[in-house]
Order: sequence, then C-alpha cells, then structure tokens
Amino acid sequence: MKRFLFILLIVFYDFGVFAQQNQNKILLKPAEVFIGEAVIYSGTMIGLNALWYKNYEHSSFHWFDDHREWLQMDKFGHGFSAYYLSNISTSLFQKTYRGKTNKSVIYGSLTAWTYISTVELFDGFSSKWGASYSDLIANTIGTGLFAFQKLKFKKQIIVPKFSFHQTKFPQYRPDALGENLLQNILKDYNGQTYWFSINVNDIFSNTVLPQWLNIAFGYSATGMLGGNANPTDLPYFDRTRRYLVSLDVDFRKIKVKSRFLKQCFRIINIIKVPFPAIIFENKQVKFSSFYF
Repeated sequence: MKRFLFILLIVFYDFGVFAQQNQNKILLKPAEVFIGEAVIYSGTMIGLNALWYKNYEHSSFHWFDDHREWLQMDKFGHGFSAYYLSNISTSLFQKTYRGKTNKSVIYGSLTAWTYISTVELFDGFSSKWGASYSDLIANTIGTGLFAFQKLKFKKQIIVPKFSFHQTKFPQYRPDALGENLLQNILKDYNGQTYWFSINVNDIFSNTVLPQWLNIAFGYSATGMLGGNANPTDLPYFDRTRRYLVSLDVDFRKIKVKSRFLKQCFRIINIIKVPFPAIIFENKQVKFSSFYF
C-alpha cells in the first residue's frame, strides 16, 4: 500500500510535465527533473511518517524476514511497483536527455529504485515492522526487468500488469484486508493478480495476430486471512496459489494521433484487461469465462 503512493504522485507529476511541454513546447532541464522528483520523494516520506509510522514505537534498525508471508503476493507487488516507477521516472528523464536512451534509463531506474527502497529504512526503525531483504530483492528484480529490456531491446516485451476482484475474505479481517473497495484493492491479496503480459508480435514478427493482442501469464493466491497463517478463531480456508494463462490488450499498440490519448493509454496499460482464463490450482485445471 505504501509503495503505491510513489507511483500515484510520479504519475501526476508526469502528467503535469506532459501538459507543460505541450503548452510551452520546451524541454526539461535535468535539474528540473531531479528537483521535481526530490520534492515528491520528500513529500511522500513526510506523508508516510505521519500516516503510517507515527503511531508505532521506534526502535534500533533491524531486519525482518517476511519472504513467506501472503504466499509471496507482496513480493510481486514490490516488483510491480518498482518496474512502473522505473518506467515513469525514465520517461521523465527522456524529456531531458533526448537521444540518450541509456542515460535516461540509468538515471530513471536508479532514482526509482532508491525512492521505493528507502521505505525499508522506515520499516527498519519501526518496532512493528523491520527492513526486508526480500523486499529489496523484489524491488531490484522489478527495476532490473524494466532496465534490461529497455537497454537490450529498446522496448518492453514483457510487461507486468495488475488486476483485482473483490473477495469474501475482508469481512473476516477488515483491519488487515480493508474495510471498503479502495482499501480492498490495496490490502486484500486474495483479490489481486499480477501478470506478465507478452506481445507475441514483439517476439514473432509478421504474425496474423492483431498487433495489440497479448498473451498473459498470471500469479495469484487465495484463502489468506493472515501473513504466515490464518487465525485459528476464524473459519478455515485452504491457502493456495493460482497460476493463470489468459489474453490481454496492449494499449501501446493501438494507433492514435492524439498525444494526450497516447499518454492515457500508457497509464491504462498497467491494468490487465478482463478475458477468459485458464487457472491451475491445487493440481486442478479450471476455466473462467471472465477473469479480472
């Protein structure tokens, strides 16, 4: 939940830069990007401290091993957030370093990784949590997935995406899984699915498939009322992993003339479009006619 604040604020900043450039037809200076992201970073950290940490006691810096919690759904969330923060941050630097893709990717990815990973410092000094090695690894994988593809292929062939559906589980633990739809989206891991969406035409050129059609591989989990185990005083649910295969829409491949619409499509592309899906769960194969 905390890391999504970075993405939302950077997205708003990116839109503001886009609007300013369209109006004034000017390029950003490197200092403007660094200052803008520094302001967002400082504001986010102040907000996190006020909204998230101030009600808990502080402690000396310590580590906490949480790699088994929530059947690793949280780690997918870290990787997803780091990927998109790197993507958006790089796009801002590209508005400065025109024609210098490598420099934009390096600066954008490093600043994004730094921003999202310093949350571990707050966790490390909080008695309720602790800094997590596995979170840092997930952040690195997400940033690395973006940077490697951008530097190696000059495009994103594998694109992480997100989908969500409401579940029955928050009613049993609304404090942990959310009390309303917005909180459910951020906190109920049972309803979240993380996807790797691949454009077939980026791999096999000149196929008969539409340019915008992707194949998507998803990971999800269900039956979770707690991090490592479910409370024994609540109804029993089997904690299981799900692996999915589905289709998806690559909005980047839809040709439009409007620069503003292209910008909107770039952000919408974060979301996996609902499609039929094949689900592998508990050594069984299921089919959903409409999975989101």
